[in-house]
Amino acid sequence: MTGYGKSVLQLPTKKITIELKSLNSKNLDLNARMPSIYREKELAIRKILADKLVRGKVDFSIYVEATAEDTSTQINTPVVKQYIEQLKHVVDGDDIDFLKMAVRFPDALNTVREEIDEGEWKTIEAEIKTAIADLINHRLDEGKVLEEDFNNRVRTISNILEQVIAMDPERVEGVRERLLKGVQELREKHDENRFEQELVYYIEKFDITEEKVRLKNHLNYFTESINSKDSNGKKLGFISQEIGREINTIGSKSNYAPMQQLVVQMKDELEKIKEQLLNVL
Repeated sequence: MTGYGKSVLQLPTKKITIELKSLNSKNLDLNARMPSIYREKELAIRKILADKLVRGKVDFSIYVEATAEDTSTQINTPVVKQYIEQLKHVVDGDDIDFLKMAVRFPDALNTVREEIDEGEWKTIEAEIKTAIADLINHRLDEGKVLEEDFNNRVRTISNILEQVIAMDPERVEGVRERLLKGVQELREKHDENRFEQELVYYIEKFDITEEKVRLKNHLNYFTESINSKDSNGKKLGFISQEIGREINTIGSKSNYAPMQQLVVQMKDELEKIKEQLLNVL
């Protein structure tokens, strides 16, 4: 969601600069700054920004710089003359001194409220859309970097999962040996058939076959979703939650230190994915 957009418009009597800055946010948080003459268009501007940008903490600014003799403030000549005549009856002085005092009095200057020229506004509106397009291009550039990072981390989790799959027979044999050793240490006779039945039951409780299959499917779905047109941060967030659920279950069932170390590595990669997903629309 991070990006920056800018557009500059040169009109006959003024230069207009439009700037957009966007940071990460769960919702659209828009802050608009503009000259008072354009305030009546604020709602229209907000609608354009909401439609195009969707989410993010967005700062929108319009700066106006006069480039020709164009002012909305005029001297109220009759009032100033009246002030000067009154001052002459109060103090001695020349007309320059009286004028300096008179222009400081109330109503000496009139400010004429400017009206928006609709033709001019259409041009400004087009420039706003240009600035938005510029910001979106910045977002897309950042998105490409994130996409590469996601793919790398998903591949890393997949590679670690392959190590887990390769280690699983060793883990099961280790569980069997520990149980047999425990029984032998009790120095009690045991029924081999009953022991095998209990061993199968025990190992089934710690079987991770389904978790391995589901985790692999979730990783593939995450990669497919990144490359699809309907990809979005919320969808990827839901998939990452499912990935995390399978990794946690493998960790709780493994009961085998070397495998738990691999689980920790997968969790670390997944947490980094989740952090970056906050930056995705």
